[in-house]
Amino acid sequence: MSSPEKSIPEESSPQHHLGIVVAVDGSPGSDAAVTWAASEAVRRAVPVTLMSVSAPVIATWSTPNDASTIAKAQQDSSHDILGHAEQTFAAAVGGTHAPGVRSESRPSPVVGTLAEASRQALLLVVGNRGTGGHSRLPLGSVAAGLLHHARCPVVVVHPGDAADSSAPVVLGVDGSTSSDAATELAFEEAALRGVELIAVHAWSDVGLLPLYGTDWQIFEDQARSALADRLADWQRRFPDVRVQVRLVQDRPAHWITEEARNAQLVVVGSRGRGGFAGLVLGSVASTVAQLSTVPVIVVRGTDHQRQ
Repeated sequence: MSSPEKSIPEESSPQHHLGIVVAVDGSPGSDAAVTWAASEAVRRAVPVTLMSVSAPVIATWSTPNDASTIAKAQQDSSHDILGHAEQTFAAAVGGTHAPGVRSESRPSPVVGTLAEASRQALLLVVGNRGTGGHSRLPLGSVAAGLLHHARCPVVVVHPGDAADSSAPVVLGVDGSTSSDAATELAFEEAALRGVELIAVHAWSDVGLLPLYGTDWQIFEDQARSALADRLADWQRRFPDVRVQVRLVQDRPAHWITEEARNAQLVVVGSRGRGGFAGLVLGSVASTVAQLSTVPVIVVRGTDHQRQ
């Protein structure tokens, strides 16, 4: 049985002016993002900013009066969206002592505005697809853009994402800089929830070549030992978090999403060991964010440093 949910000591948590920022647009994914953020804010005792951003509509054939009418319509729509998000937030926290929540509307480019806001955020939470997304796209343009440009960890939430509160947190770990940052956040999330952490490590990114006389077990044992050393410091810092290790041979994204089926949250680094220096988002992070059936947190190498 899982232990009660726990809080991280106040002095260990960085201070962020906007707390948890949620991108809202009235879509089912947006509602799911607000609901997830509400629970996370209660766990961490941090404020929430509900942010509605709509790009200004520019029509070359319109008159000044037309432009004013369009702007007013966008303002009214944003007001309704924020009102709905506030109701969703209130329903999610229920009778729990809720942290502060504020709403903000900005008529400006969506991804750029949210990415700039992320500089002052602990987490940026977004639905996987907004109101304008194609039904066959697992990630909309806003979610995909934020995975590339946000300056804090990005949480992608899908409509219908729901998991047993006693289910584990899954971590994809590969030894990269962003993986180290993801490891810290994954241990925090497991500690907050009082659940175990499953660390998935692919010691080979590709299938094994059938080379005669090669003892692949040696490589796997070396990977297991290296991973244990890498996790040891975090286990000392979070002694109540029970850790299970899953060593896999190839296709890390596949195995992480498989483990996610029985988890409540997945945490991955934005770019793995195989990415080139200029790459912001790796294929594993992108695939996991698209295909997982539970919320996914994507962490950049510099996202989760202590302040």
